[in-house]
Amino acid sequence: MIRKRRYSVYIIELHPEVLGVRKFMNENPGYIEGMQCLYVGQTATTPEQRFEQHKKGYKANKYARCFGLRLRPELYERYNPIATREKAEEMEAWLAHRLRNRGYAVWYN
Repeated sequence: MIRKRRYSVYIIELHPEVLGVRKFMNENPGYIEGMQCLYVGQTATTPEQRFEQHKKGYKANKYARCFGLRLRPELYERYNPIATREKAEEMEAWLAHRLRNRGYAVWYN
């Protein structure tokens, strides 16, 4: 029996020290002081497994690896599961832009 792969989006809360990284801040000109810093991603594993991979350095985003604190399931759970990688990538971008428009500092690929 062949199982279809399922995808998920996930959000990692980043330590506020990431605000000191110029490249990160350049992507977030609408950041509202005091709002959280977030990393938005998509994965074919579980969000928990992907978070651990980031922290261990496996296919890791540098902000998620160095500044990642915890997953924020309340911000992404309702969007999962996602049927295809293409839809997951679209959801990742949509979610990142939505959060930026609310004043969060957000990084995504």
